Amino acid sequence: MKTNRNKIAFAVTAALILAIFSALFSGSFTPTAAAKAVDVKYAPIPAGAYNIDPAHSIIGFAVRHLEINWVEGRFKDFTGTVNFDDKDITKSTVQFTAKIASIDTGVDARNNHLKTADFFDAAKYPDLKFVSTKVERKGKDKYLLTGDLTIKDVTKTISFPFTLTGAVKDPWGGTRFGIQAETVINRQDYNVKWGHALAEGGLDVGNNITVKLQLEAVKPGPKPAGN
Repeated sequence: MKTNRNKIAFAVTAALILAIFSALFSGSFTPTAAAKAVDVKYAPIPAGAYNIDPAHSIIGFAVRHLEINWVEGRFKDFTGTVNFDDKDITKSTVQFTAKIASIDTGVDARNNHLKTADFFDAAKYPDLKFVSTKVERKGKDKYLLTGDLTIKDVTKTISFPFTLTGAVKDPWGGTRFGIQAETVINRQDYNVKWGHALAEGGLDVGNNITVKLQLEAVKPGPKPAGN
């Protein structure tokens, strides 16, 4: 009897897994209500100076390891501002500064190595900086942000395709909107050169770095009267 029950349980489990995979790959899988997109009525983004909220933003990166996987990291200590022109977005500006010493890949030994002269040399070059020089509209809700990125003693012009989300009022009376951007840079261009060739081809640490920005810009609300 126990053997039969085990067989029945196995058959039911297998059928359930098969049904899930069939739904996923047939396109008939329907997400739960919690996973569905929320219908939000965003307001137009007002003009003005915004601060990047580090508690709800990510300046992150990803690099290929041994040509088989990605290692991701982020800079946890940074400041930045956005000056948004609602009449002509191409006149808007973005700048941020990240502390190299705040680099975090989830592994202390690797973080410490990245701070040495092998990589970023945080003691000599403590900051990573970006200052925008141009914003272009590239289609409906699509834009291109160009600016100067400084790492170590090198400054080069790079471009980020980006999108905007918002605006919304936060619970404290402020106005917020989101910026999502991603681009690829070559670390060798910035004198971040440590690494070794693999016998089978490729590198132990990839040269191309995917830079990901998920920024939440906030403009505080008006101060209460008397303050």
